Amino acid sequence: MSVNTADVAKIASLARIKVSEAQLEAMVPELNGILAWVEQLGQVDVTGVTPMTAVIPNTLRLRDDVVNADPLTGGNIRDAVLANAPVAEHGFFGVPKVIE
Repeated sequence: MSVNTADVAKIASLARIKVSEAQLEAMVPELNGILAWVEQLGQVDVTGVTPMTAVIPNTLRLRDDVVNADPLTGGNIRDAVLANAPVAEHGFFGVPKVIE
């Protein structure tokens, strides 16, 4: 696959990037080089290679889900927060129904 000046102009237009004619001409070989490299990657034999998202094993560091009871730093203050709400229903903020 290769691109020409018209393709680069369309890509720039879709990306909302203002590009001069000289810049368009300079970008054509650059984009063609990138596309050729991607095509080379498609030819690599990856049979037997497990898909991965990172080169090192990652695990999420989790914390205990504990509610902080201190009213100054957060947690267990639902009634105080809802006291400021114009409408509170069943322990939640009441909002008007929106239908489009």
